[in-house]
Formats: sequence, structure tokens, C-alpha cells
Amino acid sequence: MRASLIQLGVDDDEPVAARRERAAGLVRAQSGSDLVVLPELWPVGAFAYTSFAAEAEPLDGPTAETMSRAARDAQVWLHAGSIVERAADGPMYNTSLVFSPTGALVRTYRKIHRFGFDQGEAVLMGAGDRPVTARLPETVVGLATCYDLRFPELFRALTDAGAQTFVIPAGWPERRREHWSLLARARAVENQAYVLACGTAGTHAGVRQAGHSVVVDPWGEVLAEAGHDEEVLTADLDTGRVAKIREEFPALKDRVLGR
Repeated sequence: MRASLIQLGVDDDEPVAARRERAAGLVRAQSGSDLVVLPELWPVGAFAYTSFAAEAEPLDGPTAETMSRAARDAQVWLHAGSIVERAADGPMYNTSLVFSPTGALVRTYRKIHRFGFDQGEAVLMGAGDRPVTARLPETVVGLATCYDLRFPELFRALTDAGAQTFVIPAGWPERRREHWSLLARARAVENQAYVLACGTAGTHAGVRQAGHSVVVDPWGEVLAEAGHDEEVLTADLDTGRVAKIREEFPALKDRVLGR
């Protein structure tokens, strides 16, 4: 499976509508890939809390419509990162969108762990309440978002639900970049799964982003890693390697707690 992570530059001076069209063009350019991934909250910026309410949109809003067309045009599975979702009953959520190559919205995931320590996202948005997987032709994908990366129990639940590949869009800050790299490898090793962690470049509301999107294999080896700037990171995944490693080194079978 060929996966392309679009480490999109998100800066405050670019209009949201313009960034949508630019992101769609980058998706269409990955037509040779099987799976394309965008970062967390890229339309507005993960730290642009004061803009969340104004930029919130429904699941059939302008970002979803634009990404649906891009997935269909490129004939790819598209994890379109996340948007500020405005639910029909009023609350906002940090919601990821997954589209099939036909442009159909096949999965949504509301971020479970909200960042902010009683500020920002933690108080502005509702929390998701369930793990979500998506079955692609080549692999079963487990969905997580940014701060979720710090909570291994979510990834173990996704593994128990059949996940072989974790896709993690993020708006991770530069000052904690070492945590990003460490935790991405840890989630891969402890669950013997691929990790596709797609961050942003640029600066959101004055917060410099870490970049360094990364693809990690089930043995914890880094297959590809981006730098700080906007770029597309592409890697070929041997999806049969997950079952092979789990069979040859069956650590998951020795679990005692949490079964």
C-alpha cells in the first residue's frame, strides 16, 4: 500500500477557502497513492481557538464537499484530517473524515482526548466516546487524533478491534517534537502496527508547528520522516508485515491486564 502524508503549511494569513482549494490540489496530485492523509484541523489551525466557532461546519459542509471531490478525482482513500464540526444539536467536535475513492464519506471520528487542561479545545469542544476503525482493501485503519497519541489504551482498543495501521493527524507544537517522535514509535512497537502520523508545518495562532510527519513500521523502524516545512511524505507499506511480526514475536498474546 502506498501512503502519502500531506504535511500542509497552515499559517494565519491564508484564507480558509484558499487553503481548502490548495489542499484539494495536493490531494489530486497523489493519484498514484492508495491512501492520502491530511493533518488535524488544517482549515482553521489547531491552536486558533478564537476562530473555532466562526469556522465550525457540518459534516456536509464546504471542507467535506471539497475533500470528497478531491478523493474522487484522485481515486484514493482520503483521511482528510479533521475539521471543527458543528453538530446538529449545537456542540462542536474535533472530527476526522475518511473518504473512499468514490468520494463517499465512510467514517468519522470525534477526538476522544481533548487538549488544553481546562482551556482551549478542552472546554470548547465535546469529546468523542468510541474508538473507530475503517477497513481499506489493504489494511484495517485505526483512527486517532494528535493528543490521543499520549493515551496507549486507545491504541490497544483499536488493536483489539482489528487495526493494523494507525492514522494520526495532528497539529503538534514544535516545543514537544521529541514527544511526538517517541510516542509514534512507541504506539507502533507496543501494538505491532504501522503508524502514519501526519502533522502540520507553519504557525497556528503564534504556535510554531513541529512538522516531522512520520511513517513507522510494526517493528518500530522509521520508514520516512518529513522536516519542518510543507511537504508530501510518501512510503510503501508491506501490509503483510503486521501479521508476520505478530506471529513471529507474539507479545500481544502474553497480555495479562486489560483483556
